[in-house]
Amino acid sequence: MRKLSMEELNRPSVEEFKESPKIPLVIILDNVRSMNNVGSAFRTSDAFAVEKIYLTGITATPPHRDIHKTALGAEESVSWQHAESTLALVKELQAQQYLVYAIEQAQERIWLQDFQPVANQKYAFVFGNEVFGVDEEVMKLVNGCLEIPQVGTKHSLNISVSMGIAIWDFYKKVAF
Repeated sequence: MRKLSMEELNRPSVEEFKESPKIPLVIILDNVRSMNNVGSAFRTSDAFAVEKIYLTGITATPPHRDIHKTALGAEESVSWQHAESTLALVKELQAQQYLVYAIEQAQERIWLQDFQPVANQKYAFVFGNEVFGVDEEVMKLVNGCLEIPQVGTKHSLNISVSMGIAIWDFYKKVAF
């Protein structure tokens, strides 16, 4: 077996990527503290052609060397915007016909593997603060909650891991 060279990966330029089709998903980072997690959100969103990232509240914004260190330049290719209030943003996206789902552990959750996106529907996934999760007031507004099954003693994944799992699951359901 041979690894592919960089040339064989046929990576698009930033400009080509910005013009390419995106999956019908936006990501909301709800007061995420770690700039490494923010950078991971950009890198994962680039990998799966996410439409946009919203950085809310205290979530750091580019340019910043700690975000860049993890994003590896994806903060240049992925569309993003800062919003002061996650609550106001969720209401705005819902008014634009997005279905907003928290990625969280909650009573009325849908297991991630059971979630089936509807064709031609736009979605937003909210990922919460590393300590407190998705804000309780935001949880009252979302259209639903998706939970990643876990069987260990912690029942806690790093936000960057949760993003990778949830975004990949969505991507494979809408892109294949």
